Amino acid sequence: MENYGVGKVIDSTHPEFKSGDLVWGMSGWEEYTLVYQPESLIKINHTELPLSYYTGVLGMTGLTAYAGVMEVGRPKRGDFVFVSAASGAVGQVAGQLAKIAGCYVVGSAGSDEKVDLLKTKFGFDDAFNYKSETDFAAALKRCLPDGIDIYFDNVGGATLDAALLHMRHGGRVVVCGMISQYNLEEPDGLRNMLCIIPKAVRVEGFNVAGYFHMYSRFEEEMARYIKEGKIAVVEDVVEGIESAPVALVGLFSGRNLGKQLVALARE
Repeated sequence: MENYGVGKVIDSTHPEFKSGDLVWGMSGWEEYTLVYQPESLIKINHTELPLSYYTGVLGMTGLTAYAGVMEVGRPKRGDFVFVSAASGAVGQVAGQLAKIAGCYVVGSAGSDEKVDLLKTKFGFDDAFNYKSETDFAAALKRCLPDGIDIYFDNVGGATLDAALLHMRHGGRVVVCGMISQYNLEEPDGLRNMLCIIPKAVRVEGFNVAGYFHMYSRFEEEMARYIKEGKIAVVEDVVEGIESAPVALVGLFSGRNLGKQLVALARE
């Protein structure tokens, strides 16, 4: 098993890394990792910020949100934005970036606690608990009566289908993930795709791997937002590698509150 992590270099034969360097990148589910391709690692520049941020807001998930909102969604001041799975690692950053861009932002999440977090911690203009809604389309109409300019989609399925009904002319659907579909034997179909034709809606999927060339710019911009208090961060941390499997499974039921992290060691 591999995922993104933060660590300290213990020993290195690579000329660009030395013992003591702090880095982030792909690592194993283990307390010590032998990295055969160290050029895939990225040195941590802002050590004055919590190192855990480089697994989230300053790492891959933050870059995903930044690329999706700024490069794919291309927000304009006054746009109406909807973010699904908005309290998750990507969603919380995507919504806050849209707010910085001057948009009206609504999010959906899977508990009342998460909805409150969106409005009080992350500055969303409105939010709803999708598990309490019997009609997603009605919930969107209530929260965004004038329609949606940008839908940042993390879940797919019924939420995406409902959002398509409410897209405004020239709207953009940023397809980042479809967590509601990953474990289904038979994925849900979409019934409202016809809506994208008369409204000239652009539906675009993207992969963060295509945006690492802009990481340096992203890191400096995001670090500034954090220091200025424009970006808030919420993390859900469990201790020890033995906690990793349960933490992973919990992602699929929304058990985590914010970015899910596993702390392997502390200094």
